[in-house]
Amino acid sequence: MNQVEAGQALAPKFDAAGLTPVVTTDAKSGEVLMMRVMNTEALRRSAETGEAHYWSRSRQCLWHKGATSGLIQKAVELRTGDDQDAIWLRVEIVGLATCHVGYRSCFYRAVPIGAPDVPRLTFTESEKLFDPAVIYGDMPNPTQL
Repeated sequence: MNQVEAGQALAPKFDAAGLTPVVTTDAKSGEVLMMRVMNTEALRRSAETGEAHYWSRSRQCLWHKGATSGLIQKAVELRTGDDQDAIWLRVEIVGLATCHVGYRSCFYRAVPIGAPDVPRLTFTESEKLFDPAVIYGDMPNPTQL
């Protein structure tokens, strides 16, 4: 346990599906851009290439952020938590935004605090920075409910 918490060996804890959560923030502003997951290969490629790679749970494949859209995330710093069960990735965005919906951050809506039983989300970003139809064309939406 001491090696994981205080040592220099990278020993990420992956869940039963082989994944670990990743919080991605803007390296300059600190704004949270997205929360995704990585498997061993995504973590290795992110560290090796200096560009964000994730595991897509909906598509069940490795995903190089921006390979289709051009909205590449350049890794500035990769950190792991004290017990190495999560990753913090600080990035510079090549392009306007991160979210495939067109907003800068994937966290573009807020849940009102103290709201009634079924609160309505409020938008924290006033406009989209790009039109997803122009960027992605007729590609299927990765969001699956």
